[in-house]
Amino acid sequence: GGHGQSVAILAQVGWPSLTHARLAPFPSLAGMKTLVQEESIKVPKGIKISIKSKIVEVTGKHGALKRDFKHLPIELYLANSGHEVRAKMYFAKSKQLSMLRSVCSHINNLFDGVQKKFEYKMRLVYAHFPINATITNGGKTLEIRNFLGEKRVRTIVMLEGVKVEKSTGTK
Repeated sequence: GGHGQSVAILAQVGWPSLTHARLAPFPSLAGMKTLVQEESIKVPKGIKISIKSKIVEVTGKHGALKRDFKHLPIELYLANSGHEVRAKMYFAKSKQLSMLRSVCSHINNLFDGVQKKFEYKMRLVYAHFPINATITNGGKTLEIRNFLGEKRVRTIVMLEGVKVEKSTGTK
């Protein structure tokens, strides 16, 4: 008799605390979902940004870039009268929260892309057949001849806003 009663009391005491644990607004366990997570990025000076249905357009002194985030369940909007980009995500597991940081990194890279100019220096190195590179079309295309002794001419067309030039100092 006594034994059965104590079990019943334990069950009564045990249940309400379990239901409260389920109703906790911010679960801290990694497997459980976070209610809402938000990241914000400051927009640098001299950069115009527009966000329209997850398409981010950034304009700076060196041109404009556009990136589409339609494939991600993330809410993007401008805050602080256009001086800040906010990315919001609802009910995400920790693996999905990593997308939030990635989007922020992508947007930061867009800012970099329109602010700075990049220069790559490359050198032709060969082991037997001397490669012959000719810049044509005013730095818009590059023709490579005799690559590994091949007879065909490889033509590389540069992307928009890219210019090729041959440095004079190197052999």
